[in-house]
Amino acid sequence: MARTVYCEYEKRETEGLDFVPYPGELGKRVFAHIGKVAWAAWLAHQTMLINENRLSPRDPKHRAFLEAELEKFLFGGGADKPAGYVPEA
Repeated sequence: MARTVYCEYEKRETEGLDFVPYPGELGKRVFAHIGKVAWAAWLAHQTMLINENRLSPRDPKHRAFLEAELEKFLFGGGADKPAGYVPEA
């Protein structure tokens, strides 16, 4: 049987993640309060942030930026798109 959580992003009961997806306390919080659909939405948003802003996950400043965006996106009511972002038609 799948694990369920009340997803803070979707504001409903949903299927929980299978493992802690991020290190540290933030990862534990994500595991406890975020569902699979919300995590997939974050991964897509993170990919866009990395590509549009030319970020490197190896750079500590870029990692700190992405971690802050992760918290805003999943727990803070959403995050902004990168400056100048234009979605594909």
